[in-house]
Amino acid sequence: MPGFELFGDLERASVNEVLDTGVLMRYGFDGMRKDRWKALELEQKLATRMQTQYAHLTSSGTSALTVALACMGIGAGDEVIMPTFTFVASFESILAVGAVPILVDIDETLTLNPEAVQNAITPKTKAIMPVHMCGSMADLDALKAICEENNLLLLEDACQAIGGTYKGQPLGSIGDAGCFSFDYVKTITCGEGGGLITSSKDIYERAHMYSDHGHDHIGKDRGAEAHPFLGYNFRISELNAAVGLAQLARLDDFLAIQENHYGILRSALEGIEGLSFRKVPDGGVENYSFLNFFMASETQAKKVHAALSAVGIDACFYWYDNNWHYYRKWQHLLQEQSLFKLPEEVRLRMKDNSENDFSLSDQWMGRNISCLVKIGWEAEAVHQRAQLMRSTIQAAI
Repeated sequence: MPGFELFGDLERASVNEVLDTGVLMRYGFDGMRKDRWKALELEQKLATRMQTQYAHLTSSGTSALTVALACMGIGAGDEVIMPTFTFVASFESILAVGAVPILVDIDETLTLNPEAVQNAITPKTKAIMPVHMCGSMADLDALKAICEENNLLLLEDACQAIGGTYKGQPLGSIGDAGCFSFDYVKTITCGEGGGLITSSKDIYERAHMYSDHGHDHIGKDRGAEAHPFLGYNFRISELNAAVGLAQLARLDDFLAIQENHYGILRSALEGIEGLSFRKVPDGGVENYSFLNFFMASETQAKKVHAALSAVGIDACFYWYDNNWHYYRKWQHLLQEQSLFKLPEEVRLRMKDNSENDFSLSDQWMGRNISCLVKIGWEAEAVHQRAQLMRSTIQAAI
């Protein structure tokens, strides 16, 4: 990742087909568009690729999560359990529908700890949102069992994990709904965009209406369409969908490249004293977009990360001190710094996030280094990078 590294003729041709019509909007203008419906075509192919009944595109991964939550009936005062390690979009989407994000610890998978999830459930809990960070997944069997036992919904935030699988099923297809991001730095990109997949007709029918001001999309006269309920504008454009359509056709090629590069890097690091790799749940297959490993201590991890940076190994992240991806730097969330007035019920429940002890998460994140796997690397460069990483880590420890 990211897919933009290999932009080529397929993407240009798809975009030019849209420009040839002059119709950049996904709805309407039937007579002008020469029967070219890029968003609709991408939705159909995404649903097929992800083995679900339905797919709906939105303007971003954040909006896909927001639409999914709303269409699953999550709203004011409801609690949604989410991990301490994710991108800020996860809690932004929860707040956007008036619900309460409940942070819980992660484990060695770098995703939701099922025991912590179980302990966080209250009468107001309505959904669990596992986030498949850095291309790998949570223990979805355990989380599904918790949902079934407590009558909860399961929403997979698979924004960073398209192409990964769990026991043969594509990530995103296992819960009640799943969401992807197609922003500029994802494995496949639309430039900006997102997608929701589900096998629930009810969720899908609500989603395509909710993300387009409540339009029911019945008939061919957009101005005459009914509005069964309130909605917002989370539409994707035909230009963005055109890029994504070309990229989806290349997804399996991208995944194969990532797996090969990942394997070279991992093999080089195996056997280094004190270094261990992220746990992938039994039956899980990563999309190989990141190589995650743990050092023996937080101090050692910081030293190794600094050493890798010093020798020019770019795109290796120490998420523990990152502003966007770990709870420790989410001061705007923990201190309720919002431009709009948050509901009192939300504010009161969010105080628990700032007062809770997340030391179990810290012990994993403090020792973790996460290295992006790029698809644009030349073969020789990957081998050189792998050997340089090995020698640098060994020298640092």
